[in-house]
Amino acid sequence: MTDTRKLFGTDGVRGVANVYPMTAEVALQLGRALAYVIKFGSGRHRIVVGKDTRVSGYLLEYATVAGICSMGVDAVLLGPFPTPGIAFITSSMRADAGVVISASHNPYQDNGIKFFSGNGFKLPDELEARIEVLMTQPEVEGACPTATEVGQAFRLDDARGRYISFLKSTFPKEMELDGLKIVVDCAHGATYRIAPEIFTELGAEVIPIGVRPNGRNINHKCGATAPETMATLVKRHGADLGIAFDGDGDRVIMVDHRGEIVDGDHIMGICAQDMLERETLRRKTVVGTVMTNLGLELALKARGIRLIRTPVGDRYVVEAMLKGGYNLGGEQSGHMVFLNYTTTGDGILTALRLLSVMLRKNKPLAELASFLQKCPQILINVDLKERKDLKTLPQARQAIQEAEKRLGPQGRLLVRYSGTEPKLRVMTEGEDESLIRQVAQDLAQALKTILS
Repeated sequence: MTDTRKLFGTDGVRGVANVYPMTAEVALQLGRALAYVIKFGSGRHRIVVGKDTRVSGYLLEYATVAGICSMGVDAVLLGPFPTPGIAFITSSMRADAGVVISASHNPYQDNGIKFFSGNGFKLPDELEARIEVLMTQPEVEGACPTATEVGQAFRLDDARGRYISFLKSTFPKEMELDGLKIVVDCAHGATYRIAPEIFTELGAEVIPIGVRPNGRNINHKCGATAPETMATLVKRHGADLGIAFDGDGDRVIMVDHRGEIVDGDHIMGICAQDMLERETLRRKTVVGTVMTNLGLELALKARGIRLIRTPVGDRYVVEAMLKGGYNLGGEQSGHMVFLNYTTTGDGILTALRLLSVMLRKNKPLAELASFLQKCPQILINVDLKERKDLKTLPQARQAIQEAEKRLGPQGRLLVRYSGTEPKLRVMTEGEDESLIRQVAQDLAQALKTILS
């Protein structure tokens, strides 16, 4: 059986809702195939299903659940719920798998479906490839039961309380957020009820924004991908910091009291140093990606901490962490993974970890983040209608080689397709900002022409 995935990208299946592959028909096939591969042994089997706040979530949720139940597996419905919360509930209630219906940081018209195994980790590439094959296999449809063996669907009414209790348990009991004023931007997404409640219960004065989802405003000029509104409100209200989540709550971007961005590289560096000092950083190593700023790598090295890089995607970060026995990893975009506490990126948990460092050291976020002197980095997205293998295009290979020569040994170039959007990303990094900007612009234009 082939292990090549066609539908699944770096973070599940994703696309425009109600357009292939994000159709009800595909969702049903995915749900049925997932239920088929996890259904072994005696007894009833359960799959947890959650979603974000997109209007298309109903369409895909019901279709996925229909596929699951048609295979004789029960579906546990959470409704709008953060992705890491779905992973937590799946693991804690010992379900066989978890389903997340979300397109994360994408605009509302998109949606996606991704899976967690029963232990709360994302499915490996090989199993996703198997599910793709099984979606259209007669053996799967032939295995559908009847009568009392058909699956049932029910809602887990106390899921929010369970997840909130878990998150609060990760925050030191001797600490409180009393005296802190925090702007919390939930992107009109899956954290819109949970996040403000947690920070308020821990004692902070919370100014919530992005907490009125209508199915169409998720990620729209708000949240982790657009923190400018949050930054403005932090300065206007004299807040100590701002915390912004993306649509499904697995990433976080913060701002300090001046409204300056504190991204995933800053957060990982701050937490890595704190863990090193407390002797909890395994093997004195953190796991980043090819997008991790060179400045962070140098800053960590100067403090005796090693950085390992993986391809972009938190699933690859987690794989490297598990393989090497590390417990801290993340991405510049704000996905942070603390394996001592959870199995996937969790924006709220990450914010709580960083707040605990602030309180422990009695320092404002701006001071903690000042350790990092970033190397200039330019990222340009090229919109595309279809993906073409760059290795098979001589003109593309030549353009990339020429760009690398212009950057020289002091520069870094990365060209890759997005795993979640129809875009080609061109990233340059180096000491000379004007040079890397020009190289990035020239290469992006050249590749756009070549690929059009």
